[in-house]
Amino acid sequence: MLKRFSLYGFLKNQRYFEPFLLLFLLEKGISFTEIGILVGFREICRNFSEIPSGVLADLYGRRRSMIFSFTSYIASFLIFGFSNFYWQLFFAMFFFALGDAFRTGTHKAMIFTWLKLNNRTEERSKVYGYTRSWSKIGSAVSILLATIFVIYENNYTSIFFYSVIPYVFGLINFITYPKELDGLSIEKPNLTLVFYHLWESLKKVVKFKKLRNLVFESISFEGVFTTTKDYIQPIVQNYTLAIPFLLFMDNKGRTAVIIGIVYFILYILSAFASRNSHKIAERFGGEYPACKKLWYVDLAIYTALIPFLFFELYLIAIILFILLFVLQNVWRPLLISRFDDFATEQEGATILSIESQAQSTSAMIFAPLVGFAVDTMKDHSQSGEFWPIGLLGASLALIIILFVNKAAK
Repeated sequence: MLKRFSLYGFLKNQRYFEPFLLLFLLEKGISFTEIGILVGFREICRNFSEIPSGVLADLYGRRRSMIFSFTSYIASFLIFGFSNFYWQLFFAMFFFALGDAFRTGTHKAMIFTWLKLNNRTEERSKVYGYTRSWSKIGSAVSILLATIFVIYENNYTSIFFYSVIPYVFGLINFITYPKELDGLSIEKPNLTLVFYHLWESLKKVVKFKKLRNLVFESISFEGVFTTTKDYIQPIVQNYTLAIPFLLFMDNKGRTAVIIGIVYFILYILSAFASRNSHKIAERFGGEYPACKKLWYVDLAIYTALIPFLFFELYLIAIILFILLFVLQNVWRPLLISRFDDFATEQEGATILSIESQAQSTSAMIFAPLVGFAVDTMKDHSQSGEFWPIGLLGASLALIIILFVNKAAK
C-alpha cells in the first residue's frame, strides 16, 4: 500500500497550472485584490465543506470521498481552462474547494488506518513524510512538464487541460483501494448521526487545550503559508524581466524557464525535507519540541523577507521563499502526526478536517487583506509592493512563540 499511497501523492501533484496560477490570473487583467477575493471565496467554500466532508468520509467511506474529490478537481480544471470572464472563475474555485475539502484529512486518515491495521503506528511521521515526499517528487516532474507545455503552447490556459489526464488515473487508483481503509464506517448512517459525530469532534477540539493550541498553530503557520506561497510567481517574473537571460525568448517563455528552475529546486528540496522530517523530531526529542524550534526558523525567514522585498532584492527573496517551502515540508508531517494523537479510529478524518478548516478560515481572511496591501503598495509606494507578506508571517510567528508555545511549557 505504500506504493499506492505514494502514487496518489505523485498523481495529485500533477497540477501543471500551479506554478503559473497567479500569472494566469494577472494575465487576465485581475488585480491582486481581486485575486485575494477569489482565494478568499475558495477558502469560504472549502471552510463550509471541510468538517462535513470529514464526517461523511468517516461514516460513508473514505474511498467514495476521494473519488468525489478528484471528480470535483477535474470539473475545476475544465472551468479554469474554458473561462473568459472573472465571474466564471468563482465556479472554478468552488469545485476546487470541494476537491480540497473531500481530500484533506481523508487520505491521511486512510494512511493512519493502514498503519494501525499493521501495528505500525509508531512510524506515523516517517511513513507520512515518505508518502509526502513522493508528492513533492511528483511536483518536481510536474514543473518540468508544465514549463514545456507553457513554452510549446505559449499560453497558461492549456496547462489546465493537461492536468485532467493524471487525475483520471488518480480516480482509477482509488477505485482499487482495499475496503478496510474506509475505517469504521457503518452500513446505514443518517443525518442525525452525522451531526452527532461532528458535534462530538468539535467538543473534543474545544475541550483539550493541546488540541486547541494545535489548531492555533495551523492557523498561523499553514494559513499564512497558503496565503503567501504563490506570490513567489510574480516575484520570479519581476526578477526575470530585470536580468539579461534567454533574451532570444519572449517574456512568457523566459518567465516559464526561470519559474521551472526555481520550482524544480523547491520541490526536490521539499521532498528531501518531508522524507527526513522524522529525523528532525528525533534530533530534538520528539515532535512537540521540534515544532517549537521550527517556529523560530519561521519567524527568522518572514522577518528577513521584509527588507529584501521592500528594497526589491528579489533573488535573495526567492531563496527565502524556497527555504519557507522547505520548512513547511518539515513542519507538515510533524503537525499531522501530533493531531493524530487526539483522534480515535472513527473520527480520524473529522479531526484532520477540523485542522484543515481552521487553516482555510485564516487563509479566507488573510488572502484579500494581503492582496489589498500589495495593490496599495504597488500604487502608492516607491518601495517593493510585496513586503507585507513578510510582515504578516513574522507577526503571527511571534504571537505563537510568545503565547502558545510559552503557555505549553
